[in-house]
Amino acid sequence: MHPDQDEAPQQDAGIAEGSDAAFESAHESAQLVEQLRGELEQLRAQSLIERAELENQRKRLERDVRNACRFANKQLLGDLLPVFDSLEAALANAPDADPMRDGVVLILRELSRVAENNGLVEIAPAAGETFDPEHHQAMSVIEAEGIAPHAVAQVFQKGFMLHEHLLRPALVAVAKGDD
Repeated sequence: MHPDQDEAPQQDAGIAEGSDAAFESAHESAQLVEQLRGELEQLRAQSLIERAELENQRKRLERDVRNACRFANKQLLGDLLPVFDSLEAALANAPDADPMRDGVVLILRELSRVAENNGLVEIAPAAGETFDPEHHQAMSVIEAEGIAPHAVAQVFQKGFMLHEHLLRPALVAVAKGDD
C-alpha cells in the first residue's frame, strides 16, 4: 500500500466533514439572515407605527393650541356680557334727544365691533322665530297673537356664542301652543 493511498480516504473524510461543517455554517448563516430580516421588518413596522403616533400627537397638539388661541379670551368676553346688557338697558331708557344716548350708541357699537372681531356672536331671536333649545332658554310660555305656537314670542335677554360654543343662551318667552 502506498502511503498516499492511506491519506486519500482520510482526505475524503476530511473534505466530507469540512463540507458538512460548511453546509451547517451556510445553513446557520441563512437562518441568521432570515432572523435578521424578520427583526428588520418588525423594526420597520414599529418605526411606522411610532411615526404615525407622533404625527397624530403633533396634529392633536396643533388643534389644542389653535383652540386655546380661539378661546383664550372666553373669560374676558363672558365678563363683558353684563356690560352689553347695561349699555342696551341705558339705550332703552334714554330719551331720543339726549346727547348721552349718542355716546352710549357709539360705545356699544365699538364694543360690539371689538367683540365680533374676537369671535363673539350675538343671539337675538326675533318674535316669531323658531324656538331653538340649543341657543334659547324658555323662561315662560305666554299667549301671543299672530305668533306660531312654540315660537319665540318675546326676548328678555340676548344670548351670545364664542365661535361655535354657546356662552349664554338667549332668554325668551315662547308662544303658547294648542296642546
